Amino acid sequence: MAGMERVLPEFLCKGIERGIEYAYSFEPYFTPTLVLVPGFVKEAVEGLSESTGQDVETLEYLLGMFICYPLGLIMLALPYGKVKHLFSFILGAFLLQFTIGVQWIHQLISSLIAYGIFLVFPAKTAKTLVPIFAMVYITGGHLHRQYINYLGWDMDFTGPQMVLTMKLYSLAYNLYDGEVIKQGREERASKKCADVAVTSLPGIIEYLGYTFCFASVLAGPAFEYKFYADACDGSRLYDANGKPKGKIPSQVWPTLRPLLGSLLCLGIFVAGSGMYPLLNPADPQNADPIIINEEALAKPMYARYAYSWLALFFIRFKYYFAWMNAEGANNIWYAGFEGFDEKGEAKGWEVSNNIDVIQFETAPNLKTLSAAWNKKTANWLARYVYIRTGGSLFATYGMSAFWHGFYPGYYLFFMSVPLISFCERLGRKKLTPRFGNGKKWSPYGIVCMITTSLFVQYMIQPFQLLAFDWAVVNWKNYYFIGHILAVIFYVVVSQLPTPKKKEA
Repeated sequence: MAGMERVLPEFLCKGIERGIEYAYSFEPYFTPTLVLVPGFVKEAVEGLSESTGQDVETLEYLLGMFICYPLGLIMLALPYGKVKHLFSFILGAFLLQFTIGVQWIHQLISSLIAYGIFLVFPAKTAKTLVPIFAMVYITGGHLHRQYINYLGWDMDFTGPQMVLTMKLYSLAYNLYDGEVIKQGREERASKKCADVAVTSLPGIIEYLGYTFCFASVLAGPAFEYKFYADACDGSRLYDANGKPKGKIPSQVWPTLRPLLGSLLCLGIFVAGSGMYPLLNPADPQNADPIIINEEALAKPMYARYAYSWLALFFIRFKYYFAWMNAEGANNIWYAGFEGFDEKGEAKGWEVSNNIDVIQFETAPNLKTLSAAWNKKTANWLARYVYIRTGGSLFATYGMSAFWHGFYPGYYLFFMSVPLISFCERLGRKKLTPRFGNGKKWSPYGIVCMITTSLFVQYMIQPFQLLAFDWAVVNWKNYYFIGHILAVIFYVVVSQLPTPKKKEA
């Protein structure tokens, strides 16, 4: 709280504190809802925490992620229809109660309010009201978290709520697009999203099964409702007569591959972050981060940058673990299967795939990098922000920052990204025709790969540092070189003549 008090006026702090106290006064009414997690389970986790030296929150989260695999086997064995939806809802609620306790109620309340909006208002209105409501709700969660635990990383409801926000936001547009298509109206954005459009509001059980889906409730991915519904009713695999649409592929390797990959990523994260911590392990919330303490600032700039590059590299494996683990938990019951094409050939398993590690780490440009990282969030931003705002990068990156929270570091990063995007677009127009041959591993492609990595690693450091003063000190001690070089590049390259397109 002390961190927020230093940036907010006293009267505002008092008002916020009264609001928080009022919200917490309802907790006794919701505590009795914690009926899905037996007391002995909590006691067992606490005992395991003491014996392993790990904090309870981390253990609960890890166990919650891995429990999804046996739950996925049960989901696979259940008959298609409402039974699957009901199981998905109840087990999703169980996982939330297991990991965040009474805060699970936020997921239920916000889901039900959004469903009420869908029931009362036409799709044209709901596509505005539901996204606004979802964003306002997550905004309250972020502000609460930042006020009571400034710069802290404790597990609370905001993580699952961010996933739910994408689901509610997407479903609002899915229903609107379904109505547009049903009425035969021509809307460019709706036409582009026709494959995920929903023609009617799901029943309450189906809806809660989606919003609470056990395999994605903790870490995503927030894929579209249509994909979830098709997996639950069997239409991804079978036609209306119950006949397979093609040769149904085994889900064993699509499940084991991400599971094993997630375990490897978890090990790399634990080992690497221990050797190259970004924040001060002794006091990450108050002590100066390792990369800007006195010892670090005494080193040459290249040495500081190399250390921060490694630190950020290992931090990413935390996200790789969560996303790959969730991918396998969805694939085990075919929720990640894309279905069959017109010839009856299996398409693949991209529905629940949220990260392409190799593609991300070797991306030759920001477009490729963004497409490989947190794919379902990128899809959400592309389908429901980018194309709905006429291709506005500022609106898209601004929404991404807003969705993440209100630490200044988020905005410093996301508002810097368009600068790189503008430079890349200019480079593709002016330079690529001169040097590029279309191959990623060509000399020009390798230069682009290295340049992308260096610039993105520089720009993203505030995202992890969070605090404005830490972020500015960090960039200042690099002399804002990334921003300056980007501006120089844009000014110089824009003066070059555009190469003429070769005639076919």
